[in-house]
Parts: sequence; structure tokens; C-alpha cells
Amino acid sequence: MREMAEDIEEIRRRKLMELQRKYLEQQKAQEEAERQQALIEAQIQAILRKILTPEARERLARVKLVRPELARQVELILVQLYQAGQITERIDDAKLKRILAQIEAKTRREFRIKW
Repeated sequence: MREMAEDIEEIRRRKLMELQRKYLEQQKAQEEAERQQALIEAQIQAILRKILTPEARERLARVKLVRPELARQVELILVQLYQAGQITERIDDAKLKRILAQIEAKTRREFRIKW
């Protein structure tokens, strides 16, 4: 009877150690993913600082407050264009307004309410 209790306790101890190990592995993986995401975000922001004037960056920041998905889409498009060499001069506020309007027009959904 005593051996059986010791065996059960040993199984519990092993299971607990296994769960702790898995938890630590998951935590490390999550930290690494967050670190990678932060690095990518820093690179995106560095590129945006290069290609946008201060006024355009301010506008994009305000758009991000109201429509984060639209702002993110614009950021990614601008970064892709920059990396492809298609942006040769800085984008000012007026150009950014036009870009935002074009993208919003393409992505806008119409909602109709029928009575």
C-alpha cells in the first residue's frame, strides 16, 4: 500500500514537472514572438519617419486613433512601396490625404438598412 502511494506521488511529481516545463517553453516562445513583433514595428516606424513629413506622420497617428485598421493598411502599403523603390520623395500631408482617401474608397463598405 505504501509503495502504491509513493508511485502515485512520483507520477504526480513528474506530471507537475512536465507541466512546468511546457509552461516555461510556451512563455519563452511568446516572449520571442513579442520581441520579433516589436522589432518589425520599430523597422516600420523607422521607414515611416524617413518617408513621411512630420505633418503626415501626425495625420497618420490621428487616423490610427480612429481607424487603426486603415492606418495599419496605409503603413504597410507605404513600407512596401518604399522597399520596392517606388517612393522617391517624402510624402507630405496632402499626398497622405489622397492616399488615405483612395484606400478608404476601396475598402469602404456600404450598409443599407431596409425598412
